[in-house]
Amino acid sequence: MKASSLKELQQLQQRLVEQQKLDALKEEACRQAQRKLDAEKNLFVRAAGAVQPIRDPRRVPLAPARPLPVAVQQKRDDQSVLRESISDQFDTGTLLEVDDALSYRRVGIGADVTRKLRRGDWSIQREIDLHGLRREDARDALAAFVREVHRQGLRCVRVVHGKGLGSPGKTPVLKGMVHNWLIQKDEVLAFVQARRDEGGAGALVVLLKPSSGAP
Repeated sequence: MKASSLKELQQLQQRLVEQQKLDALKEEACRQAQRKLDAEKNLFVRAAGAVQPIRDPRRVPLAPARPLPVAVQQKRDDQSVLRESISDQFDTGTLLEVDDALSYRRVGIGADVTRKLRRGDWSIQREIDLHGLRREDARDALAAFVREVHRQGLRCVRVVHGKGLGSPGKTPVLKGMVHNWLIQKDEVLAFVQARRDEGGAGALVVLLKPSSGAP
């Protein structure tokens, strides 16, 4: 038993020595691989020498662009103009050019203009639907609409006000107000009740002045 144990111990020692030699060889191989990798990384530096960035004298540092100013006061002025441009208290009875057919033409505009509007000689370029809006909202929306389409150079638009069938007593309250408001707008030359296929009694076809600022 002692001889067998001694032999096993010697074999174990021999395996340990061989393992140590193998570990040493692996470690040496790793060091050689690292030296080779370092040599490859530094190859360009050793060949070209130290490198410094070239300054370009043509480059000019620019300050960041400032944001465009917001025309807050202009927006306030525009809103004020829209609110004051039409009134619910305006007396349309002083305008003698309002006829029995509930059409309107500004003084100096010939009757042929309203006849052409009724025939559809002008193509409708844009429309606004006020049906269902409260009075204040409808008034502001109409004023803004007329101002914007006139600024864009449009000439013929449709304003839908509804027939008032849902109003108390089925009285078209908004319809009369829209007539009143449009007559006060300087951009409006004439308007007529729309043809049946264009809204009939629930809409108006409006002719606007030419815009000097149109493209």
